[in-house]
Amino acid sequence: MAVWPCTETRHGWVWAYNLEHLDLIRRFAQAPWGEGIRYHDHGRKMTVVGRLPTWMQQAKNRDEVLRPIARVHTSLLRP
Repeated sequence: MAVWPCTETRHGWVWAYNLEHLDLIRRFAQAPWGEGIRYHDHGRKMTVVGRLPTWMQQAKNRDEVLRPIARVHTSLLRP
C-alpha cells in the first residue's frame, strides 16, 4: 500500500494511505479533545487512531496536524 506524504512538520511527517485515512485523521484532530471520534466507525477498536504518533494525539499540536491536511484538500480541489 502506497503512503501519501502530506508534509513534514517539526515533529514528524503527516501522511495518509488515501483520502479516507486523511479524513479520519482530520476528524480526530478536529474533535473536542478528550472526546475523539468514535473508534467503531470502521468496525475496529483503536486501530488507526490509536496508532497515530503521540505528537499527533496531543491537543497542543492540533494546528500542525490540520494545516497540511487542509493543503492537500485544497490542492485536490484546484482544476
